Amino acid sequence: MNISYQFTLDHVNWQEVSDVLRRSQLSDHTPDEQKTIFTNSSIVLFVLDDQKIVGVARALSDGICQGAIYNVALDDPYQGYGIGRIMIQKLLDRMKGQNIILYTHPKTVALYEKFGFRRSKTAMCYFDTDPEQLEWLDNTGFFLPQEYRFEDEYDREDMKYTKKVPEI
Repeated sequence: MNISYQFTLDHVNWQEVSDVLRRSQLSDHTPDEQKTIFTNSSIVLFVLDDQKIVGVARALSDGICQGAIYNVALDDPYQGYGIGRIMIQKLLDRMKGQNIILYTHPKTVALYEKFGFRRSKTAMCYFDTDPEQLEWLDNTGFFLPQEYRFEDEYDREDMKYTKKVPEI
């Protein structure tokens, strides 16, 4: 392995980016769509083995106080060598002093906890996708059950769930 890390869009093979994300089950976007996605991101990171992209990550950031990490993916043969941890640390180093959120697969929660990430009681997410994808996310463990409340929220009036959406 001849691993290097790249923080620019120079000479990126977007088919390889798309392939890494597809193999990691993080995205099915086309190479052209990945180019747009990464171009519009504040921070990009590509892991190369010689000249081949084997890992990717990106972040959105205002550069001052708020950021979000997305699409951290590393091909299976490269896992277990600390490369994923290096990727995460490199992103965190570039986002020093910022509050950072991320979506992660349920099986990688413990990894991010090692970096100091904590699960949030009030984080919310909205996915504008088809019902089958939402069902997969639900079944895989990305969501708490609909109307879930923590024990200290049971009797709070502001926590009563209503499906009614206000008219605009």
